[in-house]
Amino acid sequence: MTTYKELLAQRAELEKQIEAARKDALSSAIAQVRAIVAEYELTEEDVFSKKTTRTASTGTKTVAPKYRDPITGATWTGRGKPPLWIAGKDRLNFLIQDQTAA
Repeated sequence: MTTYKELLAQRAELEKQIEAARKDALSSAIAQVRAIVAEYELTEEDVFSKKTTRTASTGTKTVAPKYRDPITGATWTGRGKPPLWIAGKDRLNFLIQDQTAA
């Protein structure tokens, strides 16, 4: 049976081998990246730009409130879980009247 100290020695040796293999892999990867950058004449902005190529907006849009609590003045858009002041009640009683039809 292998002792604790022998296992620790094996782990230390494996960690050295892992680090050596990582350095070899990194140097190879860096060489490939440098070759591609040189071949295509890429700039730092080309590679690390935060611009997206998507045309559709992925941001959230603000929705106008559709319901208002007459007591507290709290509002709710009608999306998501209903607040306690409107849950289980007739929503027509809380409808904001000055809404424009879309």
